[in-house]
Amino acid sequence: MSCFSCCLSEDKVNRRSLRKSIQEGRDARTIASSFASSFANLSFKSDGSRRRYIVGEISKYGKGSVTTEFFPFKELSAATQNFRPDCMVGEGGFGRVYKGHLESKNMDVAIKQLDRNGFQGNREFLVEVLMLSLLHHPNLVNLVGYCTDAEHRILVYEYMANGSLEDHLLDIGEKKPLDWKTRMQIAKGAAKGLEYLHDTADPPVIYRDFKASNILLDENFNPKLSDFGLAKLGPTGDKTHVTTRVMGTYGYCAPEYALTGQLTAKSDVYSFGVVLLELITGRRVIDKSRPSEEQNLVTWAQPYFRDKRKFHLMVDPLLENQYPKKGLHQALAVAAMCLQDEDETRPYINDVVSALEFLCDSDSKEGVMSAASSMAEGRSMAEGRQ
Repeated sequence: MSCFSCCLSEDKVNRRSLRKSIQEGRDARTIASSFASSFANLSFKSDGSRRRYIVGEISKYGKGSVTTEFFPFKELSAATQNFRPDCMVGEGGFGRVYKGHLESKNMDVAIKQLDRNGFQGNREFLVEVLMLSLLHHPNLVNLVGYCTDAEHRILVYEYMANGSLEDHLLDIGEKKPLDWKTRMQIAKGAAKGLEYLHDTADPPVIYRDFKASNILLDENFNPKLSDFGLAKLGPTGDKTHVTTRVMGTYGYCAPEYALTGQLTAKSDVYSFGVVLLELITGRRVIDKSRPSEEQNLVTWAQPYFRDKRKFHLMVDPLLENQYPKKGLHQALAVAAMCLQDEDETRPYINDVVSALEFLCDSDSKEGVMSAASSMAEGRSMAEGRQ
């Protein structure tokens, strides 16, 4: 038995044994083809049948175990005081997010009102409702419900008190900087969310939009992945990838995906490496305000990855040198491996989780060294599986 295997926790072994647990009689090809037709079908439904259609789709794949609720527009309007501007907590390419309070449940929620225009809004809406109705994990945001009254497309999530990782790392303003331990805990939790999508979900799910603004933080800074509108079902059977139109955010997309449209779970691993590098450096992946040689974070970091004596120059100055030297070396090693140009040389996300668990759970020299050894072993294992 390898030393990497010895280091795996019992919880890790149990999670791996659950990879098929959510299949519940569903066939991957059936789901994939149904998703494709559902996007078009939603656009042509009448107002009265749209709700029944979505409920039927969820019920069909959830086998009656889905708890996602339908909310009438009137209730969501009341929850946000008629979508008052001062209730808005975020805005993205697909719509605006408001903080609201549901009297019927006595709970605060985040209410995302999607842009009414275009096919892409419908696509995002249906993907997100179906994905988050079927997938449940502590590091995925919980979908409370949705609304399809008239022309409205609204999603209702659990409210995350600390907003997004971007708010506390890249748009910090007057907020207190995240300390090293919190940053690594966030990285570990986000990696676990990806691990669930890649290894437990059956068929696997490729997130495709992993970035700081899509990692939400609760009151204790526990991370949860949000915004599943671009998620894709991963390859099944003997297929090595899925081919799709290139979507996502510039700077976070893996190079092979950006060039060819061929998407794999390793594409998410690359995006994770970008966010981990942002956590370490406090820099945006693309920052036009910096000198030209520093505008692309990954390009700027490459020479530093090759010289341990310069690792300290990569650290976010807001940490004020409060970080473990060996922990920094390990975190940068994980980031560098995730950012390999060739997808075959990147680690699997479960290997990344293993390394980050050791990094976070042990402050001792032995624990940090074990993490480094584990990651090296994990890379060997990953290469052996190609």
